[in-house]
Amino acid sequence: MPTSTEHQTASAIEIREKLVAAETQINQVVVGQTELIRGMLISLICGGHVLIEGVPGLAKTTAVATLAATIRTSFCRLQFTPDLLPSDIIGSEIYRPADHRFEVQRGPIFANLVLVDEINRAPAKVQSALLEAMQERQVSIAGQTMPLPDPFMVLATQNPIDQQGTYVLPEAQMDRFLLKLHVEYPDAEAERAILHRSLHRDESPSATPAGSAPIEQTPVELAPNDLNVARQACAQVHVSDSLEQYILDLVRATRQPVEFSTELDGLIRFGVSPRGTLALAHAARARAFLDGQHHVTPDDVKAVILDAFRHRIVLSYEALAEDRTADDLLRDLIAKVNIP
Repeated sequence: MPTSTEHQTASAIEIREKLVAAETQINQVVVGQTELIRGMLISLICGGHVLIEGVPGLAKTTAVATLAATIRTSFCRLQFTPDLLPSDIIGSEIYRPADHRFEVQRGPIFANLVLVDEINRAPAKVQSALLEAMQERQVSIAGQTMPLPDPFMVLATQNPIDQQGTYVLPEAQMDRFLLKLHVEYPDAEAERAILHRSLHRDESPSATPAGSAPIEQTPVELAPNDLNVARQACAQVHVSDSLEQYILDLVRATRQPVEFSTELDGLIRFGVSPRGTLALAHAARARAFLDGQHHVTPDDVKAVILDAFRHRIVLSYEALAEDRTADDLLRDLIAKVNIP
């Protein structure tokens, strides 16, 4: 008779296969954004939130909507604007004349996957309301504290080019995102596939966005408990002492870069917080789990470190004057830290 551990292992394998199948389905729908899709799944497993940065037209919204459709979770899209109010996203108390009473009306944030388009266009009070939801996984409406659904994941986008009329995200809110994903232009082969699909698909042009296709297979069904099983399985992925030290060395390199390279002295004002240390470790574990590994390798860490750290370090004026980016400095640091 199988033991409980064997049952748990079998369940973990089944859930991993479902997640890999979901990743395959989304990649068939959204062409040329494999790193974005992998990053979203890693965050979903870790129970974290994602900040997605990229110019318009790179299928950011389509990828999130397809993720929700693929795993059959509730999905909501919020377009942030300067005139938005907190009640527009979390809900409010409204008066019912027929019943002569007030009633709490829940806002659109009560969904499993919440896409926040152009998060930096909303004023501070709206960002504060979103921060409470991200941090506490609950919101306060008319003095009532209401839990958000489980799973709950915020995927926020921002445009790196158009900064006019935007509000800088506070560091506390930036640190709440498990990963910050950079969405790049598709390569020539992927863009050819996007063009061919757009020109030759049978559906009307309004049926599906360019570069995407309807999900023809049966969507992967993930029950709410499935993600809990996946998280428990991730906790069983082994992280060796030497790899723990490697992660700590990478973190220390962002705080004391001169210890690793004199060329980087004075280029980083503030390094990664302890929350960033945990984000890197958990994201690397989730990646190893998706790849079917039983232990985390340095390659897993290096594969997610840019996404986990790029929004958590603050560059100095000297670095900005030299047109250095967070990714540039992180790559330099990775090259200087000894690999176990």
